[in-house]
This record gives sequence, structure tokens and C-alpha cells, in this order.
Amino acid sequence: MSEELPQQTTVTQAEEPTIGRLVTEVSRDVSSLVRNEIALAKSEIQFSVKAGGVGIGLFAGAAFLGLLAIIMLSVAIAYLIHLSGLDLAWCFLIVFGVYLLLAALLGLLGLRSVKKVKAPERSIEQAKETAAVIKRK
Repeated sequence: MSEELPQQTTVTQAEEPTIGRLVTEVSRDVSSLVRNEIALAKSEIQFSVKAGGVGIGLFAGAAFLGLLAIIMLSVAIAYLIHLSGLDLAWCFLIVFGVYLLLAALLGLLGLRSVKKVKAPERSIEQAKETAAVIKRK
């Protein structure tokens, strides 16, 4: 009597991966995804930093030329006042006084604006509540 063994359908390891292999593949894929995202962010940031640096340089140049223009305008105003017959020294002092008053006015307006700034009360309260919940656990 030859006894035939029932054929078992065995699944090879190549067909059905183990949990360990799946975890390894997922881990590898996630780390690859993270590396690719970091590389993309770096390339975008490098481009943005270069463009920002050029922009800052252009703003600095514009500010410098604007300052020179204000100085030239101040001299022109002083000479314009001098045409009224006032001594040139007094004319420059008048222009200086106007700029000093303008600076004081801007300083006071800035101080009033800064005093209106308040602490982020809702954020502070939320942080305290979160800390209290964490301490309870």
C-alpha cells in the first residue's frame, strides 16, 4: 500500500514576505522619502536664500541712495531759505530743527504703537492647560 501524501500547497517565502521583511521595507521607504523631502527643501531654501540675499543687497543700495537724496534735498532747502535773505548758518539750523521735530514725532508715534502690543494671552493660557494635562498623566 502506497500511501500518497496529500499535496500541500506550500507558499514559498519569496511569494509571501515575512512581517520583519515588510517592516524593513517600510522603514527603508520612509527613510528614503524623508531624505528626498529634505533634499527638496534644501534646494528650495538655497534658491530662496540666494534670491533673498540679492533682494537685501538691492534694498540696501536703495536705502543708501535714498539717504543721499535726503541729504541733497536738505542742502537745497537750506539754500532755498537762504534766498529769503537769512544767513546760511541759520538756514541749515532751520532744516536741522525740522528734521529733529520730525524724528521726535516719529519716535513718539512708534512708542505709542509699541505700548499697544500685548502678550499672547490665549497662547499662554493654552500652554498652561497643556502642561497641567501632561502633569496629570
